[in-house]
Parts: sequence; structure tokens; C-alpha cells
Amino acid sequence: MADTAGRVRELEFDLETVLATARERDDRCLLRGAGRTEFHRRLRADVRLDGGPGPRLGGRCKGGQQDQALGRSRGGFSTKIHLKTDFSGLPLAFVLTGGEAGDSPQFETLLDLGPDVRPRAAVTDKGYDSKRNRAAARVRGIAPIIPYKANAKKRPVFFPKALYRTRARIEQTFGKLKRFKRIALRCEKTKASFAAFVSLALAFILIKSVHTA
Repeated sequence: MADTAGRVRELEFDLETVLATARERDDRCLLRGAGRTEFHRRLRADVRLDGGPGPRLGGRCKGGQQDQALGRSRGGFSTKIHLKTDFSGLPLAFVLTGGEAGDSPQFETLLDLGPDVRPRAAVTDKGYDSKRNRAAARVRGIAPIIPYKANAKKRPVFFPKALYRTRARIEQTFGKLKRFKRIALRCEKTKASFAAFVSLALAFILIKSVHTA
């Protein structure tokens, strides 16, 4: 019985030693984890703009639809292409605006774009009808062939209808441009990307006109 009691005491002593060693190991792990957590907290605080929660340095900002030539019109959310061509319907320049934008404010911009060649006439549709546009064309030495709207007060008796019929060529150019699916659907998000594809499509139209001439 004495030997058995002695062996039991030895086992209890060994068990207490093992438990003490395990508790000491756990305490060291907790201390290491606490130090590591505090270290990471200091790192996170250093890379932020301030002490509070917020975006990290170098984070990307969300881009909006402003200045991307997008607008809501009767046909939906779209982009309007204001195109300038020569007498044969070959593209010279273009301007992109939102679908809700009017045509008339872009008239002077289109007059100043393109090759440094002064045209003798500017043929447009009724959307560009305004006294300011006619005056801007005459100041540049260009004859404005712009039909008057039905509600215009002072409509001249004579209008060069034969010359105005040539405007059908720019409509044909628009038809060729809309054959490109990426142009008709506006697949690009940014204005710069869409303008690049419009330029590429117009370049294809010019190249094809040279080979078929």
C-alpha cells in the first residue's frame, strides 16, 4: 500500500508539472499574440490618412458619369455625336455630348474643328436654327444653309433647296457609322474610350472611300 501511495503521489506531481508547463506555454502564446496584434494596429494606423476609419492611401476613387458624354433623352440613356463632313460626306471632325444636349450650341465648335480650310457653306438641319449661329457663320465668311423652324417669325422667301438636298450625304455617313455595333450601342464607359472607337470607325469609312473612289 505504501508503494502504491508513493506512485500515486509521483503521478500527481508529474501531472501538475505538465499542467504548469502547458499554462506557461499558453501564457507565452497570448503575450506574443497581443504584441503582434498591437504591432499590426500600429501599422494600420500609420497607413491611414488619420486615426479614424477611412480609405487607405492609394485607394481608387469611384468615377461618376459626369463629363462622360452620357445623358438621358427620349430614346433613353445615350450619347449624341455631332459630326462635321465635307461636301462629299467624308468625315472631318466630331463632338460628343450627352443625349439630352441640343445641337445648336455645338455649331460654332464644329465650325472651328477640322482641317484649316474655310468652307463656302454650312449645311445643317433645323436643330441649328438660331440667329447666333447664322451670325457666327457669316463672320467666318461661310454662307449658312440652315432651314428655319416652322414657328420662326421672320422667314425669308428664298431658300436654296437644291443646295440643302446635299445634307443627305451626312445622313448617309451617319448610317455607315451606326453600322459599327460598338458605336450604335455605346459599349464604352468613358468618353475618351468611346471617342477613340468613333475615330477608328470614321477612319475605316475614309479608307474605304479612298479604295472605292
